[in-house]
Amino acid sequence: MSIPTSADVVVVGAGFAGLTAARRLVQLGYDVVVLEGRDRVGGRSSTATIAGVPVDLGGTFVGPTQDAVLGLAAELGCATVPTYNRGKNLIRWHGRVRSYRSTIPRLSIIELLDVSRIQWRFERLFRHVDVAEPWNGSLAHKLDQYSMERWLRYVHANASTRNLMAIMSRVTWGAEPDQVSMLHAVRYVKAAGGLTRLLDVEGGAQQDRLVEGTQQIALRMADELGQRIALDAPVQRIERHSGGDIGVTFTTGHVRARAVVIAIAPQHRGDIEFDPPLPPEYTELAARWPQGRLSKAYAAYDRPFWRANGCSGEALSDEGPVFITFDVSPGDEGPGILLGFTDARTFDALPPEQRRQRALGGFATFFGDAARDPIDYLDHCWGTEAFAPGGPTAAVPPEAWTAYGPWLRKPIDGIHWAGTETADVWTGFLDGAVRSGQRAATEVAEALKSSAAAG
Repeated sequence: MSIPTSADVVVVGAGFAGLTAARRLVQLGYDVVVLEGRDRVGGRSSTATIAGVPVDLGGTFVGPTQDAVLGLAAELGCATVPTYNRGKNLIRWHGRVRSYRSTIPRLSIIELLDVSRIQWRFERLFRHVDVAEPWNGSLAHKLDQYSMERWLRYVHANASTRNLMAIMSRVTWGAEPDQVSMLHAVRYVKAAGGLTRLLDVEGGAQQDRLVEGTQQIALRMADELGQRIALDAPVQRIERHSGGDIGVTFTTGHVRARAVVIAIAPQHRGDIEFDPPLPPEYTELAARWPQGRLSKAYAAYDRPFWRANGCSGEALSDEGPVFITFDVSPGDEGPGILLGFTDARTFDALPPEQRRQRALGGFATFFGDAARDPIDYLDHCWGTEAFAPGGPTAAVPPEAWTAYGPWLRKPIDGIHWAGTETADVWTGFLDGAVRSGQRAATEVAEALKSSAAAG
């Protein structure tokens, strides 16, 4: 396919943010070229199949108040289905498996009181954090000096509470609590509407799934954009010219444009050479905004046998490698499919057969030996991908927000920034990615109109 040598706008990245921005700009009448380094669209949304059923290797769930992605899904004809959550949940805690039926596991009264106390103190911090400009909040510098782990110890959270928050940290950012800035944690949770909305299934971020997988949204946007998208085209260099034009060089070509939207994770901005170099704050931000590492394992069975035992398929564990599970089966008749989030630190380096054994052993801990004998198995380690590794989102460390946050999405010389990390609502989620693409497209359109009026 031949890519045009000039366009109004070049979009770097064909994930949800980049495709949304490109689609919106095309609707506004602009010529757009999308350059994607992978051999597919979707970014950190990638749908595969297990036992003939679509499953998501990356972004999986959608829920209430995620109006941007849900609206886009409806517009494109992508149907959703509720995540199964009937029955008892399970938790492996200090070597013993117990059941519970609420968001918070059944712990001792002392442990439950401490969890409630910490949730109250965590959410009380919302009033001190401005989601749009978190570096300006009254407690910004103090919170940014603390990791979440250090803050939990500062407020004397007990060991059980810290362990539960560690599970949340792993599945949310793909990082341990001592790696994540407390300012980032508070901003992120506030942007989702609170801890309950972030963690719940019914009424929360895990309430629904896409029947055909989340990547179907990206594929349908790509179908609309057609030959405007180039795959296997990683961007190597971006040159800003004195006349205002921008040159974008990728592996097999060059495009000249009036504006550029860079819709990739902040860490991966550092893989692009800029000429002239960007101000140092932009470069340092890319170096200090690392991606987390999170892996997934799926096992398929003839039927969801755990339902017959009254289990919802949801489980938590304070030990790896599987630390949280969901039932993503298409129905009672089967196949039964378990999704497990796995600890990348101990999982990713294993050979494939050992990963399989470890994951199935984790499922068996909750659901019995029948879980060791699936009809199909699949896993994916985002941290080991050759191109743009890491996920699900940035695990921002202490002192990064207050030092570099103002440059996260600040345009410079016709270059605009998108990606879920730049969103103020549902940061880190598919919804945040869509919102960021919408924002970037509006920014670009306004800038191009201003430039045309001035010219």
